[in-house]
Amino acid sequence: MTEIKASLVKALREKTGAGMMECKAALVEAGGDETKAIEILRKKGIATASKKEGRVTAEGAVGAYIHMGGKVGVLVEINCESDFVARSEEFQQLVKDVAMHIAASAPKYVRREEVPEEVLNKEREILREQLKNDPKNANKPEDVLNKIIEGRLNKFYEENVLLDQPFVKDPSKTVGELIIEKIATIKENISIRRFTRYKMGEGIEKKKDDFAAEVASMINS
Repeated sequence: MTEIKASLVKALREKTGAGMMECKAALVEAGGDETKAIEILRKKGIATASKKEGRVTAEGAVGAYIHMGGKVGVLVEINCESDFVARSEEFQQLVKDVAMHIAASAPKYVRREEVPEEVLNKEREILREQLKNDPKNANKPEDVLNKIIEGRLNKFYEENVLLDQPFVKDPSKTVGELIIEKIATIKENISIRRFTRYKMGEGIEKKKDDFAAEVASMINS
């Protein structure tokens, strides 16, 4: 089997908008030939997803998901181009799946562009300190350390950005790749606009009882 480099997969994904797994499979089938791989993706309808980016998504649905007997709740708005698609079973299932994923994975942002710069800078600062505390990095130049830091930021994105998170029902793809797949099959542009995740008791400072002191007071009374 032809060995497919990650750089080839990334390049094909950028050109077609298809998911990483689909791009890799197409390249394997095409023997590493990018032109043939694009043709394979086009025949499957996957490569058409990128052409729909930028089209207005003014319709859609707000979905809800309640988990753990009411302990966690999610509201998510996902948009598409037409009311017809918004009411379709496939789109409604997508909304439910994404809401369930948010309940399980607790992302903080929809996409990378929403992460505040100060948050990224703080993360970079932490990563830099970690690298400096590792003797293996003692003689590495600053530009090399910066590249390592930017590479490790991907882990931060996977943990905090919805579109970068592995989809809970199929971790072989990200939520972003799931959306691209649905664009290809539904034939309309689809975008996740916003979400809110509620966890019961979150942000409330719970009273911590001093059990030992309570017992002592009972004994002495």
